[in-house]
Amino acid sequence: MPKKEMPSGALLLLILRVLRSGPLHGYAIAQRIHILSSEVLHVEEGALYPALQKILLKGWATSEWGVSETNRKVRFYRLTSAGRKQLEAELSSYDRVNKAIQDVLRTA
Repeated sequence: MPKKEMPSGALLLLILRVLRSGPLHGYAIAQRIHILSSEVLHVEEGALYPALQKILLKGWATSEWGVSETNRKVRFYRLTSAGRKQLEAELSSYDRVNKAIQDVLRTA
């Protein structure tokens, strides 16, 4: 089955949502998105780490070094209060756009 590209902007929303549950390192974020999407979504490193960097620069998350469950040095990302507010804004925007698309699909 060919890989499907994630819609523009969806990755930031998904990362913020996954981090709402608690701090995770990059690989764990990608794995959680993959598992929670019933293995439909696959997050490539080349997209994940630039998105995480953007999230850090915007102040939506902080990071600190730690040790993973496999005893490797990894960077853990934690959502900030600004990140929680951004997540709510992103979810609201997503809901509005999704409803509009569904309206068109139902009535066209």
